[in-house]
Amino acid sequence: MTNSPNMTDEEVRRLSWRCRRGLLELDIVLQRFAAHYLAGLTQAELVALDSLLDLPDNEFLDLVTLRLPVAGVAALQAKNSNDQALQSVLAKLSARDQNEG
Repeated sequence: MTNSPNMTDEEVRRLSWRCRRGLLELDIVLQRFAAHYLAGLTQAELVALDSLLDLPDNEFLDLVTLRLPVAGVAALQAKNSNDQALQSVLAKLSARDQNEG
């Protein structure tokens, strides 16, 4: 079902499900992100995405829209997240081409 070298089909389905959120704006961004990038994420990016998905919707949206820096999110700092992988995932989430129609 997927061509991802990093995830099984079950893992793709699990993360796709976790990308469904209660905040409409975030839900739209995440669904488009999943369609464009999910299957191609590296293992470090998958871990970073999992950490981001643990955040409350408003905090997550603030990160995606660059209203809040990663350093301002205590939950991510506490997990000692891979900053490079987090920045990569956030860049993909914020990518203009995947956010448009």
